[in-house]
Amino acid sequence: MGDALIHLNFICKCAEDTIDGLQDGLSHFSGSSRAAVIYAITPDDPMRIYDPQNLLRGHEPIFEELYLVSDDWRKKIRLSGETKKFRHMVPEKNLELTGLISWGGRSSSVFYQMWFTEHHPDMCSVGPTECWLEHAAWRFSHDVANEEELYTGISGSFLSEYSAHAVRDYVVDQMNVLLGWDTQLRAYPILDAVLGISRTREEGQWPIGELIFVDLRSLPELEFFARFPETGQPNLTNFKHVRKLLLSVEASNRRLVSEGKTILGIAGEKLPAFSVIADFRGRHGFLRINNEVVCSFSDGRFKSTTHRANLVNVEEILLESNLDDETSNRLYKIITSVVRCAESQEHGCTLVIDFNEQPVKISGQSLKKPLDLRLSQNLELSKSLAKVDGALHIGADAYLHGFACLLDGRTVPGEDRARGARYNSALRFTAEHDNIVVVVVSSDRPVSVIQEGVEISAQCQWKPDLSCVESHQTLKEWIETSNELLLAI
Repeated sequence: MGDALIHLNFICKCAEDTIDGLQDGLSHFSGSSRAAVIYAITPDDPMRIYDPQNLLRGHEPIFEELYLVSDDWRKKIRLSGETKKFRHMVPEKNLELTGLISWGGRSSSVFYQMWFTEHHPDMCSVGPTECWLEHAAWRFSHDVANEEELYTGISGSFLSEYSAHAVRDYVVDQMNVLLGWDTQLRAYPILDAVLGISRTREEGQWPIGELIFVDLRSLPELEFFARFPETGQPNLTNFKHVRKLLLSVEASNRRLVSEGKTILGIAGEKLPAFSVIADFRGRHGFLRINNEVVCSFSDGRFKSTTHRANLVNVEEILLESNLDDETSNRLYKIITSVVRCAESQEHGCTLVIDFNEQPVKISGQSLKKPLDLRLSQNLELSKSLAKVDGALHIGADAYLHGFACLLDGRTVPGEDRARGARYNSALRFTAEHDNIVVVVVSSDRPVSVIQEGVEISAQCQWKPDLSCVESHQTLKEWIETSNELLLAI
């Protein structure tokens, strides 16, 4: 019994360290992220779960059906138990649960494991995150196979710094599928160059333009405007030189072309069957494989974000309001249009959405006659007025009632001096006025949606659960606990 408990403690420790590193890395890549795992070390073990931040709550019926009611997961594959050292991982089918990304597999050291994390609504692609979860599964199998005597505890550190490797793994997977194993393109030099160039300014300006990476066999498919001689091809690692060359394709249908080592020349819009495209857009950019966006990059890091405002909270508020569907949809399109314009021009702005039948009085620049934002010329004007200090005052009637509005109010809990006057003024104003929603667009932060003195778009900042065996329940115990909580409610 004592040996069994010691072994369980070791398994718990492996899973805990892996989860901690996975959550830390994914939180830098995609924003605050949780992770969880379900696993059975041997075919005869009960299915266990480690979900320290309750990521999987709400999916109990599916897990019960898959792993408790049915026993199929035990019978699918029997891996050799002659040695605990694994050499092979057999992938498991993605469970495709709503709001989650998952990856699972089987090995000789861990009979079954399935890893989960959140599917954020503003992700460019789930591909790199799936590769991340796959690596977590490999690390967990490796640690369990080595047993406690050889356990190093570095899996979490690997996963915490895995963003560039996850992007690389996904790019390589796509290369192998679309180009074959014999391609000369190498992912790491490409990714290093993309980040290096993205950090290099020219006369104070961030890079804009496209740089494409192609296999040498694909060059005949391109329409070159200019080719550089072999002895005069700029080296890709010379970021300053490449940054200067990007000026030649800025705001045009031209692209710089590289085979992953040097700049070969300048080509037109036509793309080969396979290409990796670095689309530099100033402070940030996007990495694409053909027409599929893989990830974005900014501040010298790869990230999953689309760099577009997540206005899901605004949409939900409009749907729950007393407005009819047509008015709600129209108002949402107006808000989205103004926010997208502010983002693209990289300036902050504030929108006051007033659901009151008689709009509240706000200090600012009033209008002799409100502007009907259903008219395109008025909507375009409002986008320009959003640049002026102060807020746009938009009514539920889709009219602009004022601009340069000053939002005041008494101090409220939850203010954040690091967020500046625009954000904190919105907190104060909404705390003192009913039926008001304020959308705050910052030039360097995500969009904030504020109502009744609270930022409803804020992500929950969870604290790690440092317990071990107690939080590693069997799946049956976990489901029973969940049912008890529901009955108590």
